[in-house]
Parts: sequence; structure tokens; C-alpha cells
Amino acid sequence: MQLAKWAHDLAESLLAESLPDRWAHSQRVYSQALTLAPALGEDAELLAAAAIAHDVGYARAAVDTGQHMIDGARYLRDVVGADPRLCSVVAFHTSSPWEASELGLSEMLADFGPPEAELVDAITYCDLTSSPVGALVDPAERLTEVLDRYGPEHVVFRAVSAARPELLARVSRVRQRSFEAEGSKLS
Repeated sequence: MQLAKWAHDLAESLLAESLPDRWAHSQRVYSQALTLAPALGEDAELLAAAAIAHDVGYARAAVDTGQHMIDGARYLRDVVGADPRLCSVVAFHTSSPWEASELGLSEMLADFGPPEAELVDAITYCDLTSSPVGALVDPAERLTEVLDRYGPEHVVFRAVSAARPELLARVSRVRQRSFEAEGSKLS
């Protein structure tokens, strides 16, 4: 768990004091990632590291383009020299491709691809089952909360509205993989 510990310490240093709600959310996303370890095998630690660091793009030190997924991935890559796979999972988490398209940043996002579908599904599941303040939440309710918080004129509203069916499909795929992993342990 060296990578996850490193990512935890980094995210804590960037978020805990200045963005305590974001830090609480990131800690829950991390906890959710740990529950997926049986289904992820060797990639479990990478997911845990991405989960705790997925929102570092909100930190003042990382903000550049205004799209926190890309900003976080760029910070991880350019400032702290993180593993390229970790940067990719952070860059592509949740509704990032839709938001990047809305903002004209798709080419910048592509620098971190191609994304690994299973890991993007997993980080999306973890993000959507974690409320903005770190409580467990139903993914559909979480998406509704995001839409309500941003409103129809905001880029995040438009991106999440367009992405919603795929985001819920990702959650469903992760739940199915977790169920199958549990079943194989019982056999």
C-alpha cells in the first residue's frame, strides 16, 4: 500500500485544511475503493491511490484549466511525478470526458489516455457512492444532488446530464463485478 499511502499524504496536504468537505468526500471515496479490492486484484492499490487523490485538482496549487479532473492529473504528473496510470484514472474519473468536451479540453484530456475502462468504472462507482461531505449515498441521488447544486446554466450540469446514463451503467458494471468476485470466493 505504498502508492496509496503516498497519495493519501499528498491529498491530505492539499485538501484537509483548505477544503475540508472535499477531503471528507475523498476519504469516503477511498473507503469505497477498498471495498472493491477483491474484484480488482493487482489494481486494487492503484484504485485506492486514485480514489484518495481524485479531487486534488480542486486544490489551489493545482487549479489551471478549471476542470478539476485534468488539473488534478496534470498536478500529479507534472508537479509530483505520479504513475501515469494513476494520472489517467484521475483524469478520466466520473464525467470528465463530457465536461472536457463542453470546455474544449478534450485534446488535453487525451494526453492521459486511453483510459482503462475497468478502473474508470471503479473510480466512478466510488465517487458516486460518496456524498460531497463523505456520507454513503445512492448514485442516482448523488447525480441529482450534483445537478441541483450546479443548475442548468453550468458546464457541470450539462456534462452530468449527458453522462448520466453511462455513469449509472458504470456503477452497475462495478456492482456486477463485485458480486461475481464474491461468488467466486465462495465456490
